[in-house]
Amino acid sequence: MKITKQFLSISILGLILVPLAALAQVDFGLGYGSAIGLGTRDIRETIARIINIALGILGLLMVLIIIYGVVGAASGYGTDRGETARKTIVAGVIGLLIIIIAYALSTFVFRVILDSTS
Repeated sequence: MKITKQFLSISILGLILVPLAALAQVDFGLGYGSAIGLGTRDIRETIARIINIALGILGLLMVLIIIYGVVGAASGYGTDRGETARKTIVAGVIGLLIIIIAYALSTFVFRVILDSTS
């Protein structure tokens, strides 16, 4: 009997408080960002831009590694430096292909996410 009274009183209290909580308006502070000069762009677009910039920087780095390998091959033709340069060029090309695939994949995923939620 005592447990039933407690359950009933908790249930009634819950029925009273849940609608009150639903009526509460929560301020997440989103207006403060624009007041201090932050952008108003969607966070998904910002993340996509950051990833694309990072992949672009990595792509540039791989191109520089390939150029380094070509210069090494030209300066050490017929020696061990030539073989090391060839391995550097192959590693740079493989890295560049991986970055291109990652760029294409991230662009596709972010486009699908933005299209499905917009």
